[in-house]
Parts: sequence; structure tokens; C-alpha cells
Amino acid sequence: MPVHPSVNLRSAVITRLRAAGCVFAEDEARILLAAAATPAELAAMVRDRAAGRPLEHVAGWAEFACLRIAVDPGVFVPRRRSEFLARSAAALAREGALVVDLCCGTGALGAALAATVDHPVRLYAADLDPAAVRCARRNLAASGAEVFEGDLFEALPPGLRGRVDVLLANVPYVPTADIALLPAEARLHEARPALDGGADGLDVLRRVAADAPRWLAPGGALFFETSDQQAATALGVVTAAGLTAVLGYDEDLDATVVTATRPPGAVL
Repeated sequence: MPVHPSVNLRSAVITRLRAAGCVFAEDEARILLAAAATPAELAAMVRDRAAGRPLEHVAGWAEFACLRIAVDPGVFVPRRRSEFLARSAAALAREGALVVDLCCGTGALGAALAATVDHPVRLYAADLDPAAVRCARRNLAASGAEVFEGDLFEALPPGLRGRVDVLLANVPYVPTADIALLPAEARLHEARPALDGGADGLDVLRRVAADAPRWLAPGGALFFETSDQQAATALGVVTAAGLTAVLGYDEDLDATVVTATRPPGAVL
């Protein structure tokens, strides 16, 4: 049961969070007060948040696409802009589609897609980080998904090769040199492999694009997020792999998504 706060307790939490630099102190106080089961737990959570730990790690969950996604310490926190990636993929996930959430992290994208479509899909997910896999298994349990631990496609059952209709790959795309410029919440508290995309931010994308045509079904599509600055190069990466790519942009979320389709008649 959450702590039932007095006006004074709520005010004290807000004051502590505001003093620590939390811009949305009122909202964060509400979340922490609801999450804490005891006054001692609340005190520990407020202390951790004031010390700079991400709110989602402190509370144990993040809101994503109107879902409550479990997020354990150290695991990449799903960003709201990635809701556009989930929506883009869901729009092409027909009934019975075989969907793979690669670099799944918490499994937020797969969970959002499954919750968005009004028909069943077959969902698989994979991540290299054991902590992320544990989160994803909890978050995707209701969808009946199978979640695997391993490096990209190596984690997936070989029987999925050539059969994937929708491939979600929220690959890391921050250039290595830019990691130092990230907010401390990400830089210090999220697993670096979930952030670091190599020298130009596209190293992991190149690996995914190189193998994607062999895993996609004819007409199947790879969906991934990128930045405005990287978009042109990212398009070149997937077209060089034999995929037909288009760019999408959501102004409200400031999100850029590439949809890269395996042509139905492509010979591998």
C-alpha cells in the first residue's frame, strides 16, 4: 500500500526534490508517494532521487504509450519519443504477424505494439543485457512473448530466419564522443551498451542492417529510430543492405524513424 501523505509530508518531499534540481518536483513527489510502501521506503526513494538516480529506476517503472513498464536499476529507460517507433511498426503488423523486438531493453516497444493492435501477433524479443531481459520478460508476459538473451540475431531461434514480418530494432545511436554530453541520469545510471553507437553512432545499426534481409520475410520491414543528423547516413546503410527505406518524422515527439522494407522479389 502506498504511503498516505499529509500536506506537510508532500510539501517536504517536493521541497527536497526541488532543491535537488528536479524540474517537475510536484509530479515526481506524487509518483514517489504512490510507490513507497512505508515512510522509511519513501525516505530512501527521495534520497536516491535527490542524489540523481532516474525517477524511473527509483519508482521501478516508466510510463510508455499509456502502459506502466517495469524498469530495474541500470536498465535503459524507454523514452517517450520512441512511442512513434512503436506506432509506426504497429501500423504494419497484420494479424498473425511475426514480430521481433531486437535490442528490446525493457520490452517497452513490443509491449506497446501488442497493446496497440487489435489482433494477435507472434512476438519475440532479445537483448544482450541480462537485467534488461529480466525486465522484458515481466513486461511482455501478458503478450505471450518469448524473450531471449544474446547478441542481436544470434539470440533468436534459427527457425525465425526469413519469416519476420516486423523487426523493431531500437539500436543505440549516440556517438561515443557524445556520451559525455548526455544528462547524468543516462550517462551514470543506464547501461553504456544501450547508449553507445560507436564513432558515428551507427555501428550497431550496420550490424542489424547487414543481417536483416536474411531474417525478414519478403515484404517484411525493419523499423529503427535515428537522429536528424544521422538520418541520411542511416538511410544509406539500409539501402546498401538491399532494403527500400523511407523516413518518418513526428513533430510533437521530435522523433525520426526509418522504415526499411525487404522487397518481395528480392533474391538473397
